[in-house]
Amino acid sequence: MIVSPEFRKNLPTVPQVLIVDDEATQQLLMRRVMEKEGYRVLEATNGEECLQICQTTQPDIILLDAMMPVMNGFACCKRLQENSKTRHIPVLMITGLDDKQSVNQAFEVGATDYITKPIHWPVFIQRVRRLIQQSQLYRQLIESQEKTEKLLLNILPKSIAQRLQEETPGELIIADHFPSVSVLFADMVGFTKFASAMPPIELILKLNSIFSEFDRLTEEYGLEKIKTIGDGYMVASGLPIPRDDHADALLEMALAMQQAMVNLKTQIPEYLGLRIGIHSGPVIAGVIGTKKFSYDLWGDTVNTAARMEQYGFSGCIQVTENTYNLLSKKHLFAERGTIEIKGKGKMKTYLAGSSDCLIREVA
Repeated sequence: MIVSPEFRKNLPTVPQVLIVDDEATQQLLMRRVMEKEGYRVLEATNGEECLQICQTTQPDIILLDAMMPVMNGFACCKRLQENSKTRHIPVLMITGLDDKQSVNQAFEVGATDYITKPIHWPVFIQRVRRLIQQSQLYRQLIESQEKTEKLLLNILPKSIAQRLQEETPGELIIADHFPSVSVLFADMVGFTKFASAMPPIELILKLNSIFSEFDRLTEEYGLEKIKTIGDGYMVASGLPIPRDDHADALLEMALAMQQAMVNLKTQIPEYLGLRIGIHSGPVIAGVIGTKKFSYDLWGDTVNTAARMEQYGFSGCIQVTENTYNLLSKKHLFAERGTIEIKGKGKMKTYLAGSSDCLIREVA
């Protein structure tokens, strides 16, 4: 493995060493040597104390005496290896035993290295330095991997990210059919005029505050954000994990988005209306291509949902008859009637949202 100089530069500056030895004189001498090296020292007098310390602290290395009361070094090392939180901590076994059987036993229970007494300190120090460097490199690699995985989960649904990681190169195509989902498109009315009168950085900050609130709502209602398109926002319900109440969940989200825009008016005096369209039906969802992955949807359901937004009104949520028939009807709707939709012909739609949209309750 090649490690860049920048990566090495970011290593922790004060390594932590756990000395486990029941001989006070030996422990004192080892502590002085380690502190002279600039290491922070923890101490234990037997294996049980070592395990207790490791429950709350992750040392960069354990200097473990083999022969101790209560729990010897071999038993302690085996327990460290059995614990997923401690198995990666390097263990340097230190003992007066130099027979082959003891050496083999140390490595069998998981010791990283082995050194015999009397200790030759220059060699000992070099081994400790090497093991600490390996420990810190490994820890930083794990942290880097966790950050990468977190970033991936911010881009893709968890189940899709896992499938992508399992796929072999050249087979990175994921396309799943969902027979019934709901898709929402939202667009900010008057955004073009709003954007033209504002410095770019201020515009981005305000747009980010709006979309961040939408992202929070998406997570709260257990939905899947698909993407933002300029000042538009697209979210789906019922995938990648199917749910029977996908239409109701998405309508709840839509109503919360409308209310969020009203609440944000104190931060954004130039009020922007929100036009929302929802349609329910089958889609294909997945990831295609080899670079800059994104989870997307395809099919007539997506196009129809977009048309519902385009032909809607500011402050209103327009839903198709398909979506309306799936809803539990606990909300108030206005039947807009049959309207001409480009590419779709005549469609019956319903409106929900602000008081202007609510004409009568539909039982």
